[in-house]
Amino acid sequence: MAKRQLNRRQNWRIEKIQGERAARAAKREQHALQELEGGDLGPEQLGLVIAHFGVQVEVEAQDGEAAGQVFRCHLRANLPALVTGDRVVWRAGNQGIGVIVAQMPRSTELCRPNNHGQLKPVAANVDLIVIVFAPAPEPHPNLIDRYLVAAEHAGIRPLLLLNKADLINDENGPTLHAMLEVYRALGYPLLEVSAHQGDGMQRLQQTLDGHISVFVGQSGVGKSSLVNSLLPDAGTRVGDLSEWSGQGTHTTTTARLYHFPNGGDLIDSPGIREFGLGHVSRADVEDGFIEFRELIGHCRFRDCKHDREPGCALLKALDEGRVAQQRMNSYRSIIASLPEDTY
Repeated sequence: MAKRQLNRRQNWRIEKIQGERAARAAKREQHALQELEGGDLGPEQLGLVIAHFGVQVEVEAQDGEAAGQVFRCHLRANLPALVTGDRVVWRAGNQGIGVIVAQMPRSTELCRPNNHGQLKPVAANVDLIVIVFAPAPEPHPNLIDRYLVAAEHAGIRPLLLLNKADLINDENGPTLHAMLEVYRALGYPLLEVSAHQGDGMQRLQQTLDGHISVFVGQSGVGKSSLVNSLLPDAGTRVGDLSEWSGQGTHTTTTARLYHFPNGGDLIDSPGIREFGLGHVSRADVEDGFIEFRELIGHCRFRDCKHDREPGCALLKALDEGRVAQQRMNSYRSIIASLPEDTY
């Protein structure tokens, strides 16, 4: 059955109701915060945000007698948006509820625009972004390349992770291996694993140890299964592919941070089918395609769009096989999706 389209008035009505609910929730939260701050609060201490639940977050104490314990915390109204991985200063209150009073500077942040074009942080202080894909749902190089551009822009090292390698067969194998060869030729680290059968998981664990990593990728690629295999005690809910669409079903609803026994952390983020890059410029996109770097600036025309212009260094490299058609297609698709004022 086709999805029913809502008219403008219906959309306005839904947004109005949601806004009223959010306002009531914020008012209740502010009242609870005032009650906390009106009582006895403990001394300031360092904490780590390990999960976010709308107007509250879970904070793991990092020092003092409570180190390692987890507390639900309210946020002061003057704080910026916090995300999983943020380091904060907080004060303990009654009944295990605390108050976050300050955010510590971030070393890195992974961001993406929301549906309204506003930049939204996804995770903070990570040094490894694990781009997860699988034979099913069918992987799209354009989505992988969007993550790679975002990683380069954020200064976070990427790792390409093919999960469900046991599903590779004679039908999907040739196309999949051709796609992967493009990334291998560019020098991107690439691992092939199967969370279901356990193949390659030890090597993946060794790669993640000592790093603060974030798993990203479209729904249904098995991120939750990977978490369960790496951290059996995590108990992350696993979903199957939707039968009617072949797309993955969302099983993770909030980014959550897990600790590895041998050191290092893992942030499991909600599955997303698209990753917008409206917050980056054309130059940022070109810099995110690492094979373009030695070519940019060598075109005949300074404002070359790398489309049909004569003397284009990128088009020449494409003809000579130094730039893969797969990557050129992704680049053009990403550029076409950018707002005009970022050109």
